[in-house]
Amino acid sequence: MAANSNVSGIFRLTSLAAAASFTVLFAGCGLAPGMHFESPPQLVETSNDQGEPATAQSIPITNIDLSLIRKMKAEQPSATSDPNASLYGKATPYKLGIGDVLQITVWDHPELVAALGQPQQQTRTSDAAPGFVVDADGNVQFPYVNRPLHVVGKTETQVQRELYNELSKVFVKPQVTVRVASFRASQVYIDGDVRTPGAQQINDIPMTLTEAIGRAGGFAATADQSRVTLIRDGVTYHINMAGMTAKGRSPSDIMLKPGDALRIDSRDENGVYVMGEVSKPATVIPMRNGKLTLSDAISQAGSFNAETSDPKQLYVIRNGKTDNPEVYHLDARSPVSMLLANGFQLQPNDVVYVDNNGLVRFSRVLNLLLPAINAGLTAAVLTK
Repeated sequence: MAANSNVSGIFRLTSLAAAASFTVLFAGCGLAPGMHFESPPQLVETSNDQGEPATAQSIPITNIDLSLIRKMKAEQPSATSDPNASLYGKATPYKLGIGDVLQITVWDHPELVAALGQPQQQTRTSDAAPGFVVDADGNVQFPYVNRPLHVVGKTETQVQRELYNELSKVFVKPQVTVRVASFRASQVYIDGDVRTPGAQQINDIPMTLTEAIGRAGGFAATADQSRVTLIRDGVTYHINMAGMTAKGRSPSDIMLKPGDALRIDSRDENGVYVMGEVSKPATVIPMRNGKLTLSDAISQAGSFNAETSDPKQLYVIRNGKTDNPEVYHLDARSPVSMLLANGFQLQPNDVVYVDNNGLVRFSRVLNLLLPAINAGLTAAVLTK
Protein backbone atom coordinates (compact mmCIF):
# COMPACT_ATOMS: atom_id res chain seq x y z
CA MET A 1 0.00 0.00 0.00
CA ALA A 2 2.87 2.35 0.81
CA ALA A 3 4.35 1.82 -2.67
CA ASN A 4 1.01 2.47 -4.30
CA SER A 5 0.67 5.63 -2.21
CA ASN A 6 4.10 6.85 -3.35
CA VAL A 7 3.34 6.17 -7.01
CA SER A 8 -0.02 7.88 -6.80
CA GLY A 9 1.64 10.85 -5.12
CA ILE A 10 4.21 11.13 -7.89
CA PHE A 11 1.47 10.97 -10.51
CA ARG A 12 -0.44 13.67 -8.69
CA LEU A 13 2.66 15.87 -8.65
CA THR A 14 3.25 15.14 -12.34
CA SER A 15 -0.33 15.99 -13.18
CA LEU A 16 -0.18 19.22 -11.20
CA ALA A 17 3.12 20.22 -12.80
CA ALA A 18 1.84 19.41 -16.28
CA ALA A 19 -1.41 21.24 -15.65
CA ALA A 20 0.47 24.27 -14.39
CA SER A 21 2.82 24.22 -17.36
CA PHE A 22 0.06 24.00 -19.93
CA THR A 23 -1.93 26.67 -18.06
CA VAL A 24 1.03 29.04 -18.39
CA LEU A 25 1.69 27.86 -21.93
CA PHE A 26 -1.77 28.61 -23.22
CA ALA A 27 -2.07 31.79 -21.18
CA GLY A 28 0.23 33.47 -23.72
CA CYS A 29 3.78 33.79 -24.85
CA GLY A 30 4.92 36.25 -22.22
CA LEU A 31 7.51 33.80 -20.91
CA ALA A 32 8.96 33.04 -24.32
CA PRO A 33 12.50 34.29 -24.87
CA GLY A 34 12.75 37.10 -27.42
CA MET A 35 10.24 39.70 -28.54
CA HIS A 36 6.81 39.33 -30.07
CA PHE A 37 4.56 42.00 -31.56
CA GLU A 38 0.98 42.36 -30.47
CA SER A 39 -1.37 44.51 -32.52
CA PRO A 40 -1.73 47.28 -31.58
CA PRO A 41 1.14 47.78 -29.08
CA GLN A 42 0.64 50.10 -26.14
CA LEU A 43 2.96 52.84 -24.93
CA VAL A 44 2.31 53.51 -21.24
CA GLU A 45 3.65 56.68 -19.66
CA THR A 46 3.94 56.60 -15.86
CA SER A 47 3.78 60.34 -15.35
CA ASN A 48 3.82 63.64 -17.17
CA ASP A 49 5.98 66.73 -16.64
CA GLN A 50 3.97 67.74 -13.56
CA GLY A 51 4.39 64.32 -11.96
CA GLU A 52 0.76 63.43 -12.54
CA PRO A 53 -0.20 60.01 -13.94
CA ALA A 54 -0.64 60.05 -17.70
CA THR A 55 -2.99 57.94 -19.70
CA ALA A 56 -1.80 55.09 -21.91
CA GLN A 57 -1.36 55.94 -25.57
CA SER A 58 -1.69 53.46 -28.39
CA ILE A 59 0.89 53.40 -31.16
CA PRO A 60 -0.85 52.90 -34.52
CA ILE A 61 0.66 50.44 -36.95
CA THR A 62 0.71 51.66 -40.56
CA ASN A 63 0.55 49.05 -43.29
CA ILE A 64 3.10 49.41 -46.06
CA ASP A 65 1.08 49.57 -49.26
CA LEU A 66 1.16 51.37 -52.58
CA SER A 67 -0.59 54.48 -51.24
CA LEU A 68 2.00 54.85 -48.45
CA ILE A 69 4.88 54.52 -50.93
CA ARG A 70 3.34 57.22 -53.13
CA LYS A 71 2.81 59.50 -50.14
CA MET A 72 6.44 59.15 -49.02
CA LYS A 73 7.72 59.91 -52.52
CA ALA A 74 5.50 62.99 -52.69
CA GLU A 75 6.95 64.25 -49.38
CA GLN A 76 10.50 64.19 -50.74
CA PRO A 77 11.94 67.62 -51.68
CA SER A 78 11.27 68.50 -55.29
CA ALA A 79 13.85 69.79 -57.74
CA THR A 80 12.26 73.24 -57.70
CA SER A 81 12.66 73.75 -53.94
CA ASP A 82 16.37 73.80 -53.11
CA PRO A 83 17.22 74.78 -49.51
CA ASN A 84 20.87 75.32 -50.50
CA ALA A 85 20.23 77.74 -53.34
CA SER A 86 22.06 80.50 -51.45
CA LEU A 87 25.29 78.47 -51.63
CA TYR A 88 25.48 78.57 -55.44
CA GLY A 89 27.78 81.06 -57.08
CA LYS A 90 30.25 81.70 -59.86
CA ALA A 91 34.02 81.68 -59.61
CA THR A 92 35.70 85.08 -59.23
CA PRO A 93 39.38 86.08 -59.41
CA TYR A 94 41.34 85.57 -56.20
CA LYS A 95 41.43 88.61 -53.93
CA LEU A 96 44.44 89.24 -51.75
CA GLY A 97 44.31 88.95 -47.99
CA ILE A 98 46.47 89.51 -44.93
CA GLY A 99 49.43 87.13 -44.85
CA ASP A 100 49.64 86.52 -48.59
CA VAL A 101 53.10 86.84 -50.13
CA LEU A 102 53.52 88.74 -53.42
CA GLN A 103 56.27 88.35 -55.96
CA ILE A 104 56.76 91.73 -57.64
CA THR A 105 59.15 91.95 -60.59
CA VAL A 106 60.18 95.16 -62.37
CA TRP A 107 61.95 94.13 -65.56
CA ASP A 108 65.30 95.71 -66.58
CA HIS A 109 65.81 96.94 -63.01
CA PRO A 110 67.92 94.29 -61.26
CA GLU A 111 68.55 96.58 -58.28
CA LEU A 112 64.96 95.92 -57.20
CA VAL A 113 65.58 92.20 -56.96
CA ALA A 114 67.33 92.74 -53.63
CA ALA A 115 64.05 93.96 -52.20
CA LEU A 116 62.79 90.37 -52.30
CA GLY A 117 65.48 89.27 -49.87
CA GLN A 118 67.72 86.23 -50.15
CA PRO A 119 65.91 83.01 -51.11
CA GLN A 120 65.68 80.58 -48.22
CA GLN A 121 65.20 76.85 -48.29
CA GLN A 122 61.61 75.96 -47.41
CA THR A 123 61.65 73.04 -44.98
CA ARG A 124 57.90 73.09 -44.29
CA THR A 125 54.91 73.54 -46.53
CA SER A 126 53.67 76.31 -44.24
CA ASP A 127 56.83 78.38 -44.75
CA ALA A 128 56.28 81.54 -46.74
CA ALA A 129 57.95 81.99 -50.10
CA PRO A 130 60.34 84.97 -50.52
CA GLY A 131 58.50 88.11 -51.47
CA PHE A 132 56.43 90.98 -50.12
CA VAL A 133 54.12 89.98 -47.27
CA VAL A 134 50.77 91.71 -46.91
CA ASP A 135 50.91 93.14 -43.39
CA ALA A 136 48.20 93.29 -40.71
CA ASP A 137 46.92 96.57 -42.13
CA GLY A 138 46.53 95.02 -45.58
CA ASN A 139 49.45 97.00 -47.05
CA VAL A 140 52.62 96.23 -49.01
CA GLN A 141 55.82 98.30 -48.92
CA PHE A 142 57.74 98.56 -52.20
CA PRO A 143 60.81 100.62 -53.18
CA TYR A 144 60.21 103.94 -54.92
CA VAL A 145 56.57 103.92 -53.82
CA ASN A 146 56.30 106.70 -51.28
CA ARG A 147 53.18 105.37 -49.57
CA PRO A 148 51.97 102.00 -48.28
CA LEU A 149 50.14 100.26 -51.07
CA HIS A 150 46.82 98.88 -49.84
CA VAL A 151 46.20 95.55 -51.55
CA VAL A 152 43.69 93.58 -49.42
CA GLY A 153 40.53 92.79 -51.35
CA LYS A 154 42.19 93.51 -54.70
CA THR A 155 43.22 91.17 -57.49
CA GLU A 156 46.73 90.70 -58.88
CA THR A 157 45.80 92.71 -61.97
CA GLN A 158 44.55 95.65 -59.90
CA VAL A 159 47.73 95.74 -57.79
CA GLN A 160 49.88 95.50 -60.91
CA ARG A 161 48.08 98.50 -62.45
CA GLU A 162 48.52 100.62 -59.30
CA LEU A 163 52.22 99.72 -59.07
CA TYR A 164 52.70 100.73 -62.69
CA ASN A 165 51.14 104.14 -62.02
CA GLU A 166 53.36 104.72 -58.97
CA LEU A 167 56.61 103.51 -60.59
CA SER A 168 55.90 105.57 -63.72
CA LYS A 169 56.72 108.60 -61.60
CA VAL A 170 60.30 107.34 -61.36
CA PHE A 171 60.88 105.05 -64.35
CA VAL A 172 59.91 105.38 -67.98
CA LYS A 173 57.25 102.87 -68.90
CA PRO A 174 58.22 100.25 -66.28
CA GLN A 175 57.33 96.64 -67.01
CA VAL A 176 55.76 95.29 -63.80
CA THR A 177 54.65 91.76 -63.02
CA VAL A 178 52.69 90.85 -59.87
CA ARG A 179 51.85 87.32 -58.81
CA VAL A 180 51.00 85.58 -55.54
CA ALA A 181 53.98 83.54 -54.38
CA SER A 182 52.26 82.08 -51.33
CA PHE A 183 48.55 81.89 -50.48
CA ARG A 184 48.19 82.18 -46.71
CA ALA A 185 45.26 84.53 -46.11
CA SER A 186 42.25 82.22 -45.97
CA GLN A 187 41.37 78.57 -45.74
CA VAL A 188 38.54 76.10 -45.32
CA TYR A 189 38.50 73.09 -42.99
CA ILE A 190 37.44 69.61 -44.13
CA ASP A 191 36.66 66.84 -41.65
CA GLY A 192 35.00 63.45 -41.63
CA ASP A 193 35.24 60.60 -44.11
CA VAL A 194 37.82 61.98 -46.53
CA ARG A 195 41.27 60.50 -47.07
CA THR A 196 43.30 63.50 -45.81
CA PRO A 197 41.17 65.73 -43.56
CA GLY A 198 42.48 69.10 -42.48
CA ALA A 199 42.77 72.73 -43.51
CA GLN A 200 42.95 73.61 -47.20
CA GLN A 201 44.28 76.97 -48.38
CA ILE A 202 42.14 78.99 -50.76
CA ASN A 203 44.15 80.00 -53.82
CA ASP A 204 43.58 81.19 -57.37
CA ILE A 205 41.79 77.91 -58.21
CA PRO A 206 38.11 78.42 -57.27
CA MET A 207 37.32 76.58 -54.04
CA THR A 208 34.17 74.73 -55.04
CA LEU A 209 32.67 71.89 -53.05
CA THR A 210 34.13 69.25 -55.36
CA GLU A 211 37.52 71.02 -55.42
CA ALA A 212 37.69 70.99 -51.62
CA ILE A 213 36.87 67.28 -51.40
CA GLY A 214 39.36 66.55 -54.17
CA ARG A 215 42.15 68.37 -52.33
CA ALA A 216 41.30 66.32 -49.23
CA GLY A 217 42.00 63.14 -51.17
CA GLY A 218 38.42 62.39 -52.16
CA PHE A 219 35.76 60.43 -50.32
CA ALA A 220 36.79 57.54 -48.11
CA ALA A 221 35.30 54.12 -48.80
CA THR A 222 32.74 54.53 -45.97
CA ALA A 223 31.70 58.10 -46.85
CA ASP A 224 28.02 58.95 -47.13
CA GLN A 225 27.78 61.28 -50.11
CA SER A 226 24.22 62.23 -49.21
CA ARG A 227 25.16 63.71 -45.83
CA VAL A 228 27.63 66.54 -46.27
CA THR A 229 27.43 69.31 -43.67
CA LEU A 230 28.62 72.86 -44.32
CA ILE A 231 28.93 75.36 -41.44
CA ARG A 232 29.18 79.00 -42.49
CA ASP A 233 28.88 82.02 -40.18
CA GLY A 234 27.14 79.88 -37.55
CA VAL A 235 24.56 78.52 -40.00
CA THR A 236 24.47 74.78 -40.82
CA TYR A 237 23.62 73.57 -44.33
CA HIS A 238 22.91 69.93 -45.17
CA ILE A 239 24.01 68.99 -48.68
CA ASN A 240 23.04 65.83 -50.53
CA MET A 241 25.71 65.58 -53.21
CA ALA A 242 24.34 62.33 -54.61
CA GLY A 243 20.87 63.85 -54.78
CA MET A 244 22.18 66.94 -56.58
CA THR A 245 23.83 64.79 -59.24
CA ALA A 246 20.66 62.75 -59.67
CA LYS A 247 18.71 65.96 -60.28
CA GLY A 248 21.21 67.21 -62.85
CA ARG A 249 22.85 69.81 -60.60
CA SER A 250 26.62 69.84 -60.24
CA PRO A 251 28.10 70.09 -56.72
CA SER A 252 30.75 72.34 -58.31
CA ASP A 253 28.11 75.09 -58.33
CA ILE A 254 28.54 75.40 -54.55
CA MET A 255 31.29 77.93 -53.81
CA LEU A 256 33.09 77.78 -50.48
CA LYS A 257 34.16 80.90 -48.61
CA PRO A 258 37.01 81.60 -46.17
CA GLY A 259 36.31 80.08 -42.77
CA ASP A 260 33.85 77.46 -44.03
CA ALA A 261 33.88 74.11 -42.22
CA LEU A 262 32.94 71.00 -44.15
CA ARG A 263 32.14 67.58 -42.70
CA ILE A 264 31.38 64.34 -44.55
CA ASP A 265 29.43 61.78 -42.51
CA SER A 266 30.28 58.12 -42.39
CA ARG A 267 27.75 55.54 -43.50
CA ASP A 268 28.53 53.62 -40.31
CA GLU A 269 26.91 56.43 -38.31
CA ASN A 270 23.59 56.05 -40.16
CA GLY A 271 23.01 52.31 -39.97
CA VAL A 272 19.75 50.37 -39.74
CA TYR A 273 19.31 47.57 -37.21
CA VAL A 274 17.88 44.31 -38.61
CA MET A 275 16.69 42.03 -35.81
CA GLY A 276 14.51 39.02 -35.20
CA GLU A 277 14.18 35.92 -37.33
CA VAL A 278 16.66 36.67 -40.10
CA SER A 279 19.67 34.62 -41.09
CA LYS A 280 22.25 37.23 -40.05
CA PRO A 281 20.96 39.91 -37.64
CA ALA A 282 23.21 42.91 -38.13
CA THR A 283 23.56 46.66 -38.43
CA VAL A 284 23.13 47.40 -42.13
CA ILE A 285 24.76 50.54 -43.55
CA PRO A 286 23.25 52.54 -46.42
CA MET A 287 24.63 52.75 -49.93
CA ARG A 288 27.14 55.43 -50.92
CA ASN A 289 24.30 57.64 -52.09
CA GLY A 290 22.75 57.40 -48.62
CA LYS A 291 19.77 55.33 -49.71
CA LEU A 292 18.68 52.03 -48.18
CA THR A 293 15.38 50.31 -48.90
CA LEU A 294 13.62 47.71 -46.79
CA SER A 295 14.41 45.02 -49.35
CA ASP A 296 18.12 46.01 -49.29
CA ALA A 297 18.21 45.64 -45.51
CA ILE A 298 16.51 42.23 -45.54
CA SER A 299 18.83 41.05 -48.30
CA GLN A 300 21.99 42.17 -46.47
CA ALA A 301 20.75 40.35 -43.36
CA GLY A 302 20.56 37.08 -45.29
CA SER A 303 16.79 37.19 -45.84
CA PHE A 304 14.21 35.51 -43.59
CA ASN A 305 15.05 32.45 -41.52
CA ALA A 306 13.09 29.74 -43.35
CA GLU A 307 12.55 27.65 -40.21
CA THR A 308 11.67 30.22 -37.56
CA SER A 309 10.41 33.41 -39.23
CA ASP A 310 6.88 34.57 -39.89
CA PRO A 311 7.16 36.76 -43.04
CA LYS A 312 3.65 37.99 -42.39
CA GLN A 313 4.98 39.90 -39.37
CA LEU A 314 7.64 42.24 -40.78
CA TYR A 315 7.89 45.55 -38.93
CA VAL A 316 9.84 48.79 -39.21
CA ILE A 317 10.14 50.81 -35.99
CA ARG A 318 11.13 54.44 -36.46
CA ASN A 319 11.69 57.19 -33.94
CA GLY A 320 9.73 59.80 -35.85
CA LYS A 321 9.42 63.54 -35.54
CA THR A 322 7.06 63.25 -32.57
CA ASP A 323 7.62 61.76 -29.11
CA ASN A 324 5.93 58.52 -30.16
CA PRO A 325 7.69 56.06 -32.45
CA GLU A 326 6.27 55.15 -35.84
CA VAL A 327 5.60 51.48 -36.62
CA TYR A 328 5.14 50.16 -40.15
CA HIS A 329 3.99 46.64 -41.04
CA LEU A 330 4.43 44.57 -44.18
CA ASP A 331 3.00 41.17 -44.98
CA ALA A 332 5.98 39.74 -46.89
CA ARG A 333 4.60 36.28 -47.60
CA SER A 334 4.10 37.07 -51.27
CA PRO A 335 7.09 37.78 -53.54
CA VAL A 336 5.10 40.70 -54.91
CA SER A 337 5.35 42.36 -51.49
CA MET A 338 9.09 42.78 -52.07
CA LEU A 339 8.19 45.40 -54.68
CA LEU A 340 6.67 47.44 -51.86
CA ALA A 341 9.73 46.75 -49.70
CA ASN A 342 11.94 47.97 -52.54
CA GLY A 343 10.06 51.28 -52.60
CA PHE A 344 10.10 51.80 -48.82
CA GLN A 345 13.08 53.99 -47.95
CA LEU A 346 14.61 53.41 -44.53
CA GLN A 347 16.04 56.17 -42.37
CA PRO A 348 19.10 56.16 -40.08
CA ASN A 349 18.61 54.19 -36.84
CA ASP A 350 15.45 52.46 -38.06
CA VAL A 351 14.81 49.04 -36.56
CA VAL A 352 13.66 46.26 -38.91
CA TYR A 353 12.14 43.36 -36.97
CA VAL A 354 10.96 39.98 -38.28
CA ASP A 355 8.70 38.14 -35.86
CA ASN A 356 8.86 34.40 -35.19
CA ASN A 357 6.11 31.93 -36.04
CA GLY A 358 3.69 30.30 -33.58
CA LEU A 359 5.45 26.93 -33.56
CA VAL A 360 8.72 28.56 -32.54
CA ARG A 361 7.04 30.40 -29.69
CA PHE A 362 5.41 27.16 -28.53
CA SER A 363 8.77 25.39 -28.64
CA ARG A 364 10.55 28.15 -26.73
CA VAL A 365 7.92 28.17 -23.99
CA LEU A 366 8.11 24.41 -23.75
CA ASN A 367 11.91 24.47 -23.54
CA LEU A 368 11.63 27.05 -20.80
CA LEU A 369 9.16 25.05 -18.71
CA LEU A 370 10.41 21.48 -19.16
CA PRO A 371 13.55 21.92 -17.00
CA ALA A 372 11.35 23.17 -14.18
CA ILE A 373 8.97 20.20 -14.56
CA ASN A 374 11.84 17.71 -14.62
CA ALA A 375 13.39 19.30 -11.55
CA GLY A 376 10.05 19.06 -9.74
CA LEU A 377 9.63 15.39 -10.63
CA THR A 378 13.17 14.58 -9.53
CA ALA A 379 12.64 16.31 -6.22
CA ALA A 380 9.35 14.46 -5.69
CA VAL A 381 10.98 11.05 -6.35
CA LEU A 382 13.85 11.79 -4.00
CA THR A 383 11.46 12.98 -1.31
CA LYS A 384 9.34 9.82 -1.53
